[in-house]
Amino acid sequence: MSWWIDLLQQFLLVFSALFSIVNPMGGALIFSQVTAARTHAQRADLARRIGIYAAMVMLGALWIGVYVLNFFGVTVDALRVAGGLVVAVNAWQLLSAPEVHEDRKQSHADEARTAPPDVAFFPLTMPLTTGPGTISVAIALGANRPSEPSAFLAFTLASTAAAVALALAIWIAYRWADTIVNLLGTARVQIVARLAAFLLLCIGVQITINGFTDALRHAGIGAS
Repeated sequence: MSWWIDLLQQFLLVFSALFSIVNPMGGALIFSQVTAARTHAQRADLARRIGIYAAMVMLGALWIGVYVLNFFGVTVDALRVAGGLVVAVNAWQLLSAPEVHEDRKQSHADEARTAPPDVAFFPLTMPLTTGPGTISVAIALGANRPSEPSAFLAFTLASTAAAVALALAIWIAYRWADTIVNLLGTARVQIVARLAAFLLLCIGVQITINGFTDALRHAGIGAS
């Protein structure tokens, strides 16, 4: 039973962190504007491909990003501390002024209007949906993976499921973007974004604390 609890906790941790920075509902508002001139079938196809590409980006950052950084001599402890700080800073920016974050996405969306017809990956997936902020959060989460075999397995399954679930949420949000816009409106989307940003801030602080704690333990400082 405890293994399933750990699995659920890890899933919620990864999903909430990534959801906070991706904000599918906010992205759906922009997606609705960008693809307004396209047919319903074209928009549905774009939403499907964006969901697939987003899953690939998040899973790649979760499982490969940390090894790429390690190749350049960056330790896991340093990555956890830096990654946690990056997550916290991103969260603070979102919490203080989520409109700025969405305005940045809007500028990328404006480029999509004049881009070639196939814009599913660039710029609609990167950087509009899963940009540098999402990648840095995913790498930080991947660096926070446990080393104990059973806990590592739980984290692997949970984080993979969380990334896939978020990709599914992106697809649904974009697929039904017009409905979301009509139901929520801009003000309610911003309220959800602020609540998610506060949760992301707490997660970033926790990742940083874990990094500092492990670094001190590896250096022989503190309790064993």
